[in-house]
Amino acid sequence: MHEVSHQRVKTNGIWLHIAEQGTGPLVLLLHGFPEIWYSWRHQISFLANHGYHVVAPDLRGYGDSDSPVSPTSYTVMHLVGDIIGLLDHFGEQAFMVGHDWGAVIGWHLALFRPERVKGLINLSVPYYSRNPNAKFAESLIRTYGDGFYISQFQEPGRAERAFTRYDYLTVIKKFLLITQTDNLIAPPGMEIIDYLRTLSRLPPWITEEELQVYADKFQESGFTGALNYYRAMDL
Repeated sequence: MHEVSHQRVKTNGIWLHIAEQGTGPLVLLLHGFPEIWYSWRHQISFLANHGYHVVAPDLRGYGDSDSPVSPTSYTVMHLVGDIIGLLDHFGEQAFMVGHDWGAVIGWHLALFRPERVKGLINLSVPYYSRNPNAKFAESLIRTYGDGFYISQFQEPGRAERAFTRYDYLTVIKKFLLITQTDNLIAPPGMEIIDYLRTLSRLPPWITEEELQVYADKFQESGFTGALNYYRAMDL
């Protein structure tokens, strides 16, 4: 079996980096926040060994993919358009697997272009239909207040400045190793990054070296592209 290979594909006016392995029916694996293609490292090889052509992109704003500066370049139409361009590149339908923001893309891809989707598996984010009478982020802010993480992600630069109080590895640990099950709401006057705990011991499913892969990549790219997804929610 071939190893994972990497290339950049021109799609929807930008370049996306993809990791791919295997041959057979196409499976697209779409990551969430704050992740990269590497989140699917175990699934890529497993599916490739079971007869699938597996493609895991760095979504726009992440990793080695292009990262437009303006939040207006991160609407769901842009995000779905990127994946349609990948499907056009490979000339196929695909099985779609999405996690977090990747699930949002998966839901809307199936809604907008069902003929391109063979099957859909989504993790952690259910489908929310658009309410024409309310803006999504605004309604969350009214409901949960300024301490809610999505509320704090709205203002350009706010979260980025707060994140700089920590090294990149600590930021990644705080988000990827969350153990609480309630809404992520910081106390009044506190930034969400300060509220999140840093575990003293890693769980058995990830290593320090693996977490460092994420940290190194976000040190190169910064967090603005990833945060722009939240800043475009009301668009």
